[in-house]
Amino acid sequence: AYFALQVIYARRQHRISPPRTTGHPEFERIFRAQVNCSEYFPIFISLLWVAGIFFHQGVAAACGLLYLYTRLRYFQGYASAAQGRLAPLYASARVLWLLLGLAVAGLLAHFLLP
Repeated sequence: AYFALQVIYARRQHRISPPRTTGHPEFERIFRAQVNCSEYFPIFISLLWVAGIFFHQGVAAACGLLYLYTRLRYFQGYASAAQGRLAPLYASARVLWLLLGLAVAGLLAHFLLP
């Protein structure tokens, strides 16, 4: 919701009416950052859910908070400069891989161990 509000504020600030998605470079960076975060959200929620159910809720929750923090840093970095998104992007990808590993480990333990 925070990212969507930032897009709304940028639209107002730069006078870019929907459905336009181009205009001022600052608006375009904010818009792309919001869209990129939205694209990854279903993957994140799915992995968080499976890791929480089959591995451990506390560990999954900690990873979820870390992921949300890295995406916030990604959004802030991308909003200021396109190169500012790279380090947080890689960090959030590592957290997603960790959640994937936890989910797979939990599923394997659940279905393969007696």
